[in-house]
Amino acid sequence: MRVNILLSCSGCKRRNYATCKNKKNTTSKLELKKFCAFCGKHLPHKESK
Repeated sequence: MRVNILLSCSGCKRRNYATCKNKKNTTSKLELKKFCAFCGKHLPHKESK
């Protein structure tokens, strides 16, 4: 049930992080506040394709 996903920065739209989530428990798109090395700030990173 766990699938690998990529997290992309909401500021620069670059894909910085890879993680996995349980598709059965978390049906909506995952959003985490992470550090973007390209922007140099902590910004929300959303699940992308």
